[in-house]
Amino acid sequence: MPSSKPSLVPSSFRGLPPVVWTIFAGTIVNRLGYLVTPFLVFFLASRGVTGAETSYVLGALGAGNLLGPAVGGILADRIGRRPTMLIGLIGASAAQGALFLAPGVWTMAAAAMLISAAGSTVSPAAYALLADAVDSERRRRAYALFGWGVNIGTAVAGILGGYLAAQGYWLLFAVDAGSMLVYALVVAVRLPEPRRTKPARKPEADTEGGPKPIGDSERPDVKKEGIGYGVVLRDRLALLLLPLFGVQLFVYSLTEVALPLAIHDSGLSPAVYGAMAAVNAVLVVALQPFVTAWLSRFPQLAVQGAGSTLIALGVALTGLADGIVGYAVSVVVWSLGEVVVAGIAAGVVANLAPAHARGRYQGAFSWTWGVARFAALTLGVATYTTLGPSVLWWTALVAGTATALATVALTARVNARTDHELAA
Repeated sequence: MPSSKPSLVPSSFRGLPPVVWTIFAGTIVNRLGYLVTPFLVFFLASRGVTGAETSYVLGALGAGNLLGPAVGGILADRIGRRPTMLIGLIGASAAQGALFLAPGVWTMAAAAMLISAAGSTVSPAAYALLADAVDSERRRRAYALFGWGVNIGTAVAGILGGYLAAQGYWLLFAVDAGSMLVYALVVAVRLPEPRRTKPARKPEADTEGGPKPIGDSERPDVKKEGIGYGVVLRDRLALLLLPLFGVQLFVYSLTEVALPLAIHDSGLSPAVYGAMAAVNAVLVVALQPFVTAWLSRFPQLAVQGAGSTLIALGVALTGLADGIVGYAVSVVVWSLGEVVVAGIAAGVVANLAPAHARGRYQGAFSWTWGVARFAALTLGVATYTTLGPSVLWWTALVAGTATALATVALTARVNARTDHELAA
């Protein structure tokens, strides 16, 4: 008889294998130490770094996020998921110490680049390991659980960081480095390395109704396999989806870039931004498991399009806000969109990837994330300060909505590709 004992695990995440839960737990530990970056400007000021010099360090931090995912994706496929994660975590931990001890601006910039580059090599390997552990039907849930862990850890870190910074910045660096080493220990002890998968030949046409080739227009030719990202660059469907996801991620990244600028320009205190961040964290942590379960019955790309539209609308509503209530409404709207899209983009990319190239596909997706965030930090801020806030809000609304519609339009092709891979 089935057990009637209630489960503490949300229904959307039940049945996922231990590997997924181990990565979830390790991610929470790792994100609990996500302390230095939010307080980096304050730390640099305490070391006498000027505003102009601070931009060099922050620019280096952003540049590392462009380098790390590309390297991490290749390493994940070439040397394995676990070794790549260990290299990234240990390297980022060492870089934290280097940044704290750096004697000048340029050494600080070099250490900041190493932190972000090493840290961002972890995600492609972790995403690939999640794809290895579950079938295509459960990948969205696995990636949603991963994102839930990120939000749980980040929410707690936001509270912890303020307290530790008041006691001394060295505590931020110590907790950051320590949490990465703890996660590295979890990876070394608890995570199995999956068996390496070799490139497979395209299936030949089967006169009795078996799987047939789908051609280079839908899938890269494995006979041309190399050591780099050619396998992704020859995949036309991936090349259509990744830029669409990139624009949507750019719009989402404006929530951590343009929102504080708008709150500041409204004459409100930094505490208001902290309160808005808390609203986002509470909504995501509380709602995501239930929303993921409810939306699992609907087509993934349709849900992605709806959630991306909500995010774009919420960001655009920032331009109408002139007080705490207005900003709270905008945050609630884009937070709901964040909950809706959780895990979908990464799951779709994983389903497109041949088994032997999952690391590089997730590296391309993580690199897209890095480009989107870097663009928000540069182009987004420049648009806000030079062309005006209204231009940025309208751009976010139009771009987010248009790419959401374009993503939904690719549903048939993505489904055909997935069905073919399952048949093969």
